[in-house]
Amino acid sequence: MAQGTFYVVGVGPGDPELITLRAAKILHAAPVVAYFCKQDSMGHARRIAQAHIAPTTQEMRLAYPFTTEVSVKDPVYQTRMTAFYEQCAQDLAAVLEQGRDVALLCEGDPFLYGSAMYLFDRLHTRFETVVVPGISAMSGCWSQSALPMTHGDDVLCVLPATMPEQDLVRWLEKADAAVVMKIGRNMPKLRTALERAGRLPEALYVERGTQVEARSLPVAEHEGPAPYFSLVLVPGRKGVR
Repeated sequence: MAQGTFYVVGVGPGDPELITLRAAKILHAAPVVAYFCKQDSMGHARRIAQAHIAPTTQEMRLAYPFTTEVSVKDPVYQTRMTAFYEQCAQDLAAVLEQGRDVALLCEGDPFLYGSAMYLFDRLHTRFETVVVPGISAMSGCWSQSALPMTHGDDVLCVLPATMPEQDLVRWLEKADAAVVMKIGRNMPKLRTALERAGRLPEALYVERGTQVEARSLPVAEHEGPAPYFSLVLVPGRKGVR
């Protein structure tokens, strides 16, 4: 029996209209759609793709054992998440071995801080795999904010806010433009790093970019926690050429 094809599908940053034509075509045809989610929710990628999933499509919920409850620095985090991804890969492999195609949804682009990468790593050498790029969160956020990011020879850095503060300062001082992701509980540390690097005045906080609840404001004016779907943009030079 021929094996199924494993599709890793980027569904964009949040606005359902930003799903690519290729992604929509694959989702309409896929007999099985898989997606990551919390234990008690549908999952953001699944909500984005709602209009393209038929009632007859088999759905596979890949529910994380935890999200923010356990720190990434806790040894338990790595152990349990590795076991989780191993089990997900086995579940998808069982379907693919039956000759059925599987489309795995991923917010933004699959290869930019996406959980889908961990299943790609485990499955792409065993099954025919097609990766469908998606509009990234950063692209959606800077476009919605009308904030040009790089000019001429500007260097753009993508930084995780989970880095130590001193490392954030070093990269923010060095980069012409920067996007800082994975903010959450790291917002106070990031704000301090931006201030130390002299980049606080131009830094823009964007929350739930391209979604209905989207909002943006200078980091210097932001108060309170930062939800999962948030990032900070630091534009490069604004020189006119």
